[in-house]
Amino acid sequence: MNLANYINDLLYRYDCVIVPDFGGFVTNRIGAKLHRNTHTFYPPTKQITFNSHLQHNDGLLANYIASTENISFEKASTAISLSVIKWQNEIQTKAISLKNLGTISLNETQQIVFEPSKEVNFLTESFGLSTFESSTIKRHKKPVKPLIPVAKTKDKKGIPTFIKYAATAAILLTLGVAGYKGYQQNKQQEVLASQQEALDKKIQSATFVISNPLPTIELNVAKEIAKPYHIIAGAFQFPENAAKKVAQLKAKGFDAKIIGLNKWGLTQVTYNSYADKNKAINRLNKIKRTVSKDAWLFVKTLK
Repeated sequence: MNLANYINDLLYRYDCVIVPDFGGFVTNRIGAKLHRNTHTFYPPTKQITFNSHLQHNDGLLANYIASTENISFEKASTAISLSVIKWQNEIQTKAISLKNLGTISLNETQQIVFEPSKEVNFLTESFGLSTFESSTIKRHKKPVKPLIPVAKTKDKKGIPTFIKYAATAAILLTLGVAGYKGYQQNKQQEVLASQQEALDKKIQSATFVISNPLPTIELNVAKEIAKPYHIIAGAFQFPENAAKKVAQLKAKGFDAKIIGLNKWGLTQVTYNSYADKNKAINRLNKIKRTVSKDAWLFVKTLK
């Protein structure tokens, strides 16, 4: 079984895929970028990182393999364990290349080092977008032609002709501007007078006194923050069992709730929901250590 193929499929839909007893592949969104030296444009993408501390089985990978291969959950979990044992043996002597994911190796301190692959973009919103290089734009400066002097002619009185024309144009322009300003002022005064007269009539006809006015009510409406990261406590066939689970978790101090049905028609119950992915992952690790190892992170796509 090529475990990397199933991890690839899940990373298109989820931000975290955990391989039990090995580690978790986590994605982070990166916006579009421009490399100024090479004039290369890069579309938005998902950057893959590896966290060796995420080793608890959240059931996501095993459930997906079981549904894809039409086998039981136990057989899928066994297949994952065999693949992990194979990886752990191979990594002692050489680097492991995982298709479309990257390369995993050990450093001098026997810690896992992950080098992600840049060939595949797991961000579905960037489907069809690829990296491209723009050609350099060259600008040519055109020479400025020198001004040709205009010959000055004088009339019989000795005054240059162009000065007479310029003076005439300036006088006409001044008179035109002054006349236009006067016209605008008159029109503005007429409009203000008509508006004031209409306002006086409305006040005279609608003026009344309220002896006992009602108090002012201020409404503070809090904007609901989207929380797409859910820590799943379980999925139930019967809704009443899901409601009992919510009541039990709330009694323990969790902000539990039902978040709907999964693709198998089971009612999902969450311990807590978060807007921040890092907070959700940290809380998930704590719940796995102190409450239940079967808890897992579900990312709900926002519409």
